[in-house]
Amino acid sequence: MQRRSAPILMALLIVAGCTAPVREDVSAPVDVNRIPDNVAALAAPEQDLSTARLRPEDGCYWYEHSGPVETTLVPLRSPGGNPICAAAQPS
Repeated sequence: MQRRSAPILMALLIVAGCTAPVREDVSAPVDVNRIPDNVAALAAPEQDLSTARLRPEDGCYWYEHSGPVETTLVPLRSPGGNPICAAAQPS
């Protein structure tokens, strides 16, 4: 009986690894489509500005890059490759 159930158990273990990815960054509210026009003008082409947002953790703009496997937050960059960040508020 054990020999017949071993292939079934192996198949179940393999299929169990095929789960949908869970989005981890749900703590911060997302301000999608709310970047200033001057920031959009600074951004290099080939970046998805429709998902761009300012992250309060570092004061820089990030956008969602949809790759072949997963969607990742990537810093919004200028044509020169520099990240685009908001000016620091004086204390």
